[in-house]
Amino acid sequence: MAEIIGGLGTSHVPSICVALDKGIDQTPQWKPFFDGYDYPKQWMKEHKPDIAVVIFNDHGNAMFLDRVPTFTVGVADTYKPSDEGWGPRAIPDFAGAEDLGWHFADKLVERHFDPMIAREITVDHGCQVPMELFFGRPEDAWPVKILPIWVNTVQFPIPTPQRCWDMGRVLREAIESFPGDERVVILGTGGLSHQLQGARAGFLNEQADRDWLATFASDPDKWRSMSREDYVEKFGSEGAELIMWLVMRAAMQQEVTVKHTHYHLPASMTGAGCIVLENA
Repeated sequence: MAEIIGGLGTSHVPSICVALDKGIDQTPQWKPFFDGYDYPKQWMKEHKPDIAVVIFNDHGNAMFLDRVPTFTVGVADTYKPSDEGWGPRAIPDFAGAEDLGWHFADKLVERHFDPMIAREITVDHGCQVPMELFFGRPEDAWPVKILPIWVNTVQFPIPTPQRCWDMGRVLREAIESFPGDERVVILGTGGLSHQLQGARAGFLNEQADRDWLATFASDPDKWRSMSREDYVEKFGSEGAELIMWLVMRAAMQQEVTVKHTHYHLPASMTGAGCIVLENA
């Protein structure tokens, strides 16, 4: 069977793409943020996963408000980078773990989920940023195949934290029942605190962000029992993306070891950071 070798959480702020593309990641403004990803990059090199499951949300690029699936599973053999208004970025296409995608989709339906199945779709910064932060930018090909999972965190009603947790348990079941010896890493993305519109535009909550990073591994029940409204109040309307980290955490064992955390405030109006977990 396939094996889950780790779970990582990270922000996926679009300006990170700009910093990388313009080569300004080592400027005084950006270096403190990017320094926190030296350890995850080294972790990936040492553990050599075969597949990265990336849980993220589309930002109006491959999906728009005319149709808003709650959960989408990618089953394509290739995913091209989205054009987010400035042309596709100069990064390689992503090879898809299509067999695992179909296997996971089937397990979801068995467990009474109703995912949308995507056979041809692009991936935006929600996927691109975590991949580049954790693997660096390859010249020719990414070192892993990806299984992209989209979660609607843009248009209410978004899924509940508990529902994301439940999907993570199915993900674990799917990986552990998948024939083969692939080594799988799971990336939960989004957040941390931020709000980009409305009366609280510019909202940040450093205390909540640090509490999240400090207790996410040891006390996930605290976070999955919260309501969607609780997330918006505590982390901001866009900070509610953090429910996607719960998919990753639920796929891990109950007892995990925290290998690394990092926090930076702000990264383009966002509390940003990462965590690296291994099963204990």
